[in-house]
Amino acid sequence: MTKQLLTGLLKWSEVWALLIPLLVLLFHRKQPAQLKPVVIYLWIALVINIAADLIASFKAYFPDWAQSNNPLYNIHSIVRLTCFSYFFIALRQPSFTQIKKLLPFIASGFIIVNFTFFDEFFYAGNLSGNLLTVEAYLLLVYCMFYYLSGLSEEEKVLTSGFDFWVVTGLGIYVVINFFIFLFYVPMITQTAQLAVTMWRVHNVAYIIFCIFLAKAFYAVNTA
Repeated sequence: MTKQLLTGLLKWSEVWALLIPLLVLLFHRKQPAQLKPVVIYLWIALVINIAADLIASFKAYFPDWAQSNNPLYNIHSIVRLTCFSYFFIALRQPSFTQIKKLLPFIASGFIIVNFTFFDEFFYAGNLSGNLLTVEAYLLLVYCMFYYLSGLSEEEKVLTSGFDFWVVTGLGIYVVINFFIFLFYVPMITQTAQLAVTMWRVHNVAYIIFCIFLAKAFYAVNTA
């Protein structure tokens, strides 16, 4: 019974984990403009993840064309990359400014090429490992630029702002999941049970990510 409960909680964690930062936001509505892309991401992600988990749990009740939630994960990946790209650009750190503004264009070019020649956006068979892997890599690059830029600002305490909690939570998420995304398609085609286990690891990382976002919203009001 306990195992079934934990499995069920992890299965729906991509939904309820988002409620953690959203509940904090409900009581701490006054947030800096730099966090607006993060707030937008949370609301869009909640809608997408509810739909994705409903399809996964009750797909027998959906028409044939709507029985796969893989396109929703593609949309989620693009939304997450877009929102957090704007978040990093909005921070206006003095270093790596031009390359941070260039990365969204690189990402857009990759997405067009990937879904034109390599993957199908609405393919029901499996997730786009290419998209998720490149998304994780680019977000990790953003995180590295943030820390390097922060270290160059001698008067700033790196852990004192809301931005630190957002970037650290995001960094943990992408570091844990980069190799899961990279090898997920081979895993699901060759060792399906391992793929299921690895996606549970992904879900745990997503919970941690959401907790850090909640801390960021709270830190604004306690600084």
